[in-house]
Amino acid sequence: MDTERTPPPPSEQVHAAVERRGQSLVSLEDSPQVSISVMTPPPPVLLAEPFAKPTEPLEGFPEDITPPENFAMVCPYIYRSGMPKKRHFGFLRRLRLRSILTLILEEYPVQSQKFLEHEGIRLFQFGVAGNKEPFADIPESVMTEALCVLMDRRNHPILIHCNKGKHRTGCLVGCLRKLQEWSNTSIFDEYRRYSAPKSRSMDQQFIELFDVRPVLDQIDPENVPDWPTTLYPLQGRAEQ
Repeated sequence: MDTERTPPPPSEQVHAAVERRGQSLVSLEDSPQVSISVMTPPPPVLLAEPFAKPTEPLEGFPEDITPPENFAMVCPYIYRSGMPKKRHFGFLRRLRLRSILTLILEEYPVQSQKFLEHEGIRLFQFGVAGNKEPFADIPESVMTEALCVLMDRRNHPILIHCNKGKHRTGCLVGCLRKLQEWSNTSIFDEYRRYSAPKSRSMDQQFIELFDVRPVLDQIDPENVPDWPTTLYPLQGRAEQ
């Protein structure tokens, strides 16, 4: 039986946390290109167990089974897509998500926040501007924090998304594939399939140069997923 553990401390760049609208907001050094926040549903809403019985539909929200743009399963209990809209909420309910990890910089839409609170879904927001020449790029420390969320099975099932589910989401999934020991050829092929018709060479360079060692140092070995990754030594350590 898993026990609740205090999550690992945030990056050294994190300098403040303020409470607003029931959210715990963590900000990096006054950067317009980076923001980090975590929104936990207020009580009495409880996080559902994976595959638990769905809650009753929220009044005023459609029950159409329409997936968001660029939706796909990344690996067991991890999904990816573009920004979910109201018409996609019925589909999301059927995934029985425990968490959503978004990479958008903007404040999360109010109607989406209402949906997450009703469903008991925790929101992790790692807002980044994306890799765009000449000056904008994704901080590796933020990507490390996001990967630590993905590598904690207590957050599963989880959906990753940005606006279109292409570039920022592709970078995060690409770095996850490095933890899964995919070859660069396979990683870039997957990245290009979802980023088409506009792939970014800076994204692929970012993935290739990303160092997974800080992720391995920060994750909780007792709660890593059981699908194949470079974390097998950590899994074995947790079982001893």
